[in-house]
Amino acid sequence: MMRPVDVIGMAMGQIAANKLRSFFTLLGIIVSVAFLVAVVAIIQGMNAYVKENIAGAVIGANAFQVRRTPLQIGLFDDEGWERVKRRPRVTAADADAVRAALPDAEAVALNSGWPTPMSDVIWRDREIGDALVFGITPEYQVAQDYRFAEGRGIEQVDVLQRRPVCVIGHDIAQKMFRDFGLLPVGQTVRVGGRPCEVVGVTTPKGKVLGQSFDGFVLLPVSFHETIYGRRLTATISVKMANAADVAPAMARAEEAMRVSRHLRPGAENNFSVETADALVEFWKSLTRVLFSIIPAMVAIGIVVGGIVIMNIMLMSVSERTREIGIRKALGARAKDIERQFLAEAIALSSLGGIIGVLSGWLFALLVAAVSPLPARITWWSVGVALLLGAGVGVLFGVYPARRAAMLDPITAIRQE
Repeated sequence: MMRPVDVIGMAMGQIAANKLRSFFTLLGIIVSVAFLVAVVAIIQGMNAYVKENIAGAVIGANAFQVRRTPLQIGLFDDEGWERVKRRPRVTAADADAVRAALPDAEAVALNSGWPTPMSDVIWRDREIGDALVFGITPEYQVAQDYRFAEGRGIEQVDVLQRRPVCVIGHDIAQKMFRDFGLLPVGQTVRVGGRPCEVVGVTTPKGKVLGQSFDGFVLLPVSFHETIYGRRLTATISVKMANAADVAPAMARAEEAMRVSRHLRPGAENNFSVETADALVEFWKSLTRVLFSIIPAMVAIGIVVGGIVIMNIMLMSVSERTREIGIRKALGARAKDIERQFLAEAIALSSLGGIIGVLSGWLFALLVAAVSPLPARITWWSVGVALLLGAGVGVLFGVYPARRAAMLDPITAIRQE
């Protein structure tokens, strides 16, 4: 009876003796496993990135929003979307109702909603293209945790008097003024074709997926409306002192909105109350579609790789028929022969799985290094990849192994 270590040693010896054939045999498994590990790493990295960076940047920490349209707009059918479009706009009266219901809130702001208009920012002969232009009330700056490197923020008097003033992001201030040794505050720029005085500059927030979060202009919401009109999707942003206060505050805000809009008990809300978790869940629902496609693509590659392994092992049985006959004549049992060829198939496919995992890992790291896409390797994907590799060897190695074990020793020895 052969020891397991001898079986493995002989299997690795056969692989080493036929390096090129072994490599091409494993190519399908290597590519499939590498694809699985790399794609899962990128998707998981994106999920974490959305949760840790984008969601908080859009809605804010310890905050929630009252919106006309929900964040999960892509999940509605046609009938549901038509109902959403019939919802009334979010108004200043709605914001007042929420503010009255939440006296403990740090900020309750009304701000222009999606789609956010974009505009060139012009000063004399200099121009910054495609800046996002937000219309806000002063509390929005608290809800979004804006800090000011220079000057001040938008104030309530600016909103009441529709003052043509603005706060610009760090990137715009740097490119338009500071690079030329000028102070931004006090300068008059043109936004949306209208002149406005720069009263403040925000501190930098950095980049998300390679896109700057500092290329924006904040206008008083009343002045914003004179340029772009009332937005169909104005939003109420609410910031609480602690994360534990968010859920009960959302319930009170929902109640206040229902009372303000005279909704009867049992009637469906004609507004949405959402936290950053809603944006995260919406993103995850999109990635689930990718996860449903990945197994099919990986399975095709694995099956193709398994068939190649089976054919190569059958070829190996034919080439080593005389060797099998001699070993049987010397006392090797059919079980030993079967185990030997099955071990070779498992070793081949496992080696392909290991190379595929390392290749996918390196590819994911390369993507993260040269692009804004993050990547996070998950141990479950590595485990699944390695199990797939070994499983292919077992599944597609059984038939060649049994065929080798069933050879008649006399006939096999005579084989030239």
